[in-house]
Amino acid sequence: MLNEDAIKAYLKKKFRNVSHIKIKKLGSGVHGSGFLIEIKTNKGIKSYVVKTLAPKDFGHEYPSDRAGIFLLDLDEFKNLPKHVKAVDVLSELKDGSIKSIGGGKEYYLLMEKGEGRHYFNDLNEFAKKERLDEVDIQKIKAMASYLAEIHSIKKDSKTLYWRKLRDTVGHGECLMGVFDTYPDGALSYNEMSCIIKKSVDWIYKLKPGYKRLSQIHGDFHPGNIWFKESVNRSIGQSVNRRNKKSSVAIHPFTHSPIHPEIDFILLDRSRGPWGEPADDVTALAINYIFFSIKKHNDIAGPYLEGLKLFFDEYVRLSGDYEIYEVLAPFFAFRGAVVANPVFYPEVTAKQRNIIFRFVHSVLDSEKFDPENII
Repeated sequence: MLNEDAIKAYLKKKFRNVSHIKIKKLGSGVHGSGFLIEIKTNKGIKSYVVKTLAPKDFGHEYPSDRAGIFLLDLDEFKNLPKHVKAVDVLSELKDGSIKSIGGGKEYYLLMEKGEGRHYFNDLNEFAKKERLDEVDIQKIKAMASYLAEIHSIKKDSKTLYWRKLRDTVGHGECLMGVFDTYPDGALSYNEMSCIIKKSVDWIYKLKPGYKRLSQIHGDFHPGNIWFKESVNRSIGQSVNRRNKKSSVAIHPFTHSPIHPEIDFILLDRSRGPWGEPADDVTALAINYIFFSIKKHNDIAGPYLEGLKLFFDEYVRLSGDYEIYEVLAPFFAFRGAVVANPVFYPEVTAKQRNIIFRFVHSVLDSEKFDPENII
């Protein structure tokens, strides 16, 4: 629906000496609708068209999708000979008013400052250990608990679930887009094609499972998970003192003991608020595999322990026993990320081959098995 009153108020500000505005719907198509705008001023009548996009299908589901399309239109209509010109891009605010967002050369996001240390620090420290300590265990439990909680919020939308599957393979920030950033020679086009084709087969296999659509973070990797800097390595002692119940808080959703010092904030939620829980699970899980390969050329030690603990806790708390059967294309995307020489130039050719051996293994298996990874 077009907010005609707000459109008229905007036009009266933009054009001088407006005496009359007439709005008439021209028609609708599969992508949206068009409205004829006639503005009468002391210089005569001017005619314009306002275009809307329907918030369904074609990658138009989120307001940012529609804004991006219209901003591109504003930039490019004028550059093609014989094409009608775009005048402005309009934004309808929550109070019903309309303002211009067109004409920008660049756009910026202003947000709060986050405090803490990202989880990459912990993963690096695993290399010095024989096994996980109590703080490591508590952090993994906290992350698994958090994901189980947000993933419990469901939405009934086949379109959004299918979009997440499609984007995981074809989006410019996901599998195919990441492969496009690989330097020539790092991985053959034939190998990329093979992984992409297997992933496409997987997303069509997963399409009937659209009831799994859940609230997600969308980029739950260690760089976006910042733990409180005040965490004391000695808190493990208080966790194990069963008589000091005040040192342990009970998580309100999972009813699991979480030490009060174990707390984190998140950055950079990405690519939409709804999707397959496997997207978040693999974004974190791939890093236990990746860091272990960098250290051991294998999945072993605290990294394997952490991976198993994360999956055990997540499945126990979420009740999502199907998760092992839907991970494959999401692991393929995340594997392509960590094997990318642009992102991680320190990874050797041998280690890259191990990562892609894992990717093929998970794509070729019906079910992911943390006990038999490669």
